[in-house]
Amino acid sequence: MQCPLLYRFRVIDKLPEKPSEAATRGTLVHAVLERLFDAPAVDRTPPRAKALIPGQWDRLLESKPELTELFEGDPGGERLAGWLGEAERLVERWFSLEDPTRLEPAERELFVETELESGLRLRGVIDRVDVTPTGDVRIVDYKTGKAPRPEYAEGALFQMKFYALVVWRLRNVVPRRLQLVYLGSGDVLTYDPVVADLERVERKLLALWEAIRLATETGEWRPRPTKLCGWCDHRAVCPEFGGTPPVYPLSVRPPGAVEAVQGRMEPVRPGTGQPVALEGP
Repeated sequence: MQCPLLYRFRVIDKLPEKPSEAATRGTLVHAVLERLFDAPAVDRTPPRAKALIPGQWDRLLESKPELTELFEGDPGGERLAGWLGEAERLVERWFSLEDPTRLEPAERELFVETELESGLRLRGVIDRVDVTPTGDVRIVDYKTGKAPRPEYAEGALFQMKFYALVVWRLRNVVPRRLQLVYLGSGDVLTYDPVVADLERVERKLLALWEAIRLATETGEWRPRPTKLCGWCDHRAVCPEFGGTPPVYPLSVRPPGAVEAVQGRMEPVRPGTGQPVALEGP
């Protein structure tokens, strides 16, 4: 949705991307908030949460040694200390937005996957799922950035509606509430979905998948320039910046090519390389 060409670079070409301090800090904070619920409710305090940060950082480095590149040229450790300090502030701010002593999540870092009637498979990982005694479901996602302006809130909620759709199709339960917790600005964005919302999201995803399928067949992945281009790792191979994309690795068929499939006429699918699912952010 952000940029078709970026999707190609990431999913089909699998071009490497440098780790970023902001994204890595988000991963670290998510891990801390997940692990905090391992402790008894009375022990879920800001000092205990902040004390988890060094250990979770070590675990991240162990699983992804390339993260050491983030702080190369920092022999005194000042940049790393400042970065960890910002993670501490984000964790501490969470306590002003939610009270973990009163929460008992039903699920944390929940992997969900379902297949629509069309055959399109959807999957994602939900930060937290809360379930009330009456069975109401709340989907919660942590964001370490700032809340978007109101005119951009719908875009932020699309991810949550995606998760809600998967849960609905998987468990036949419409989540009672979707909640985005913005630790960067101290805001909480909530939305209560209804079936009509989720049906609209499903139609949008089917249209999106059709666009992906056609682009996969034809090799036509067009860039969509935005302000976010300044943070893209692939400007050197992007036509918008004078670059040339790598040779397309899949077979290409002319637009409109069709073949008979089980007595029907439908657009041709490549034999290999086609993505198999849409994943939530």
